[in-house]
Amino acid sequence: MADSRVPTVVVDGVHITYKVNGARTGKGSATSALSRIVSRRSTPGIREVHAVKGVSFAAYKGEAIGLIGSNGSGKSTLLKAIAGLQPPSKGRVFTHGQPSLLGVNAALMGDLTGERNVILGGLAMGMTREQIRDRYDDIVEFSGINEKGDFITLPMRTYSSGMGARLRFSIAAAKSHDVLLIDEALSTGDARFQRRSQDRINELREEAGTVFLVSHSIGTISETCDRTIWLEAGTLRMDGPTKDVVAAYNEFTSPKK
Repeated sequence: MADSRVPTVVVDGVHITYKVNGARTGKGSATSALSRIVSRRSTPGIREVHAVKGVSFAAYKGEAIGLIGSNGSGKSTLLKAIAGLQPPSKGRVFTHGQPSLLGVNAALMGDLTGERNVILGGLAMGMTREQIRDRYDDIVEFSGINEKGDFITLPMRTYSSGMGARLRFSIAAAKSHDVLLIDEALSTGDARFQRRSQDRINELREEAGTVFLVSHSIGTISETCDRTIWLEAGTLRMDGPTKDVVAAYNEFTSPKK
């Protein structure tokens, strides 16, 4: 029997490579760099990084999918490819609707007030000015940045990194998305904010979207996602129910006796 679920993202044999300038030369590299600047010589050494290696999967409407793996495993790079910000070197990414990568679509500006950033961030996420006006109070309340003062009227550069992350999530969560990509946004804030965020993700799924969540917090993944994809060194190590994937990942990362 054919699968009747509606696919929202199809990643088909995707490889992603990019180049990094200025390879390290070990001890004395700072002196060497200064010498190159003074002599106006070009920086030697261009290293090619193969960040994602032949990854394939399909995501479906209504799913919340966790992405886990060691540092440098390709999680954030894969999210950028799904969002259309990082073209694959090989393979293809198909999406239904417009994916929204949290913190990129809702890019906030440090010299502007939080209030102004809510407006600009909302417009960047595809909301109309009328929708932003209607949801403004809810966005600010959800973020919790005004609980200890009128921070929404202050420039964003005065915010802590946690306050900025909470405001970004609040703006993104104010509308429904075909595909919402969240990279470590829920690792900031207290337990109450994290619970509100997880509840809102569940609402977004029910409103028809698909949510991808990258987090180093296995607890957050377990509480939020019903399916998890494990990337390791750019390859897809495991894809399945969160409970099974997390158990295998914990076994892999636990200290060996």
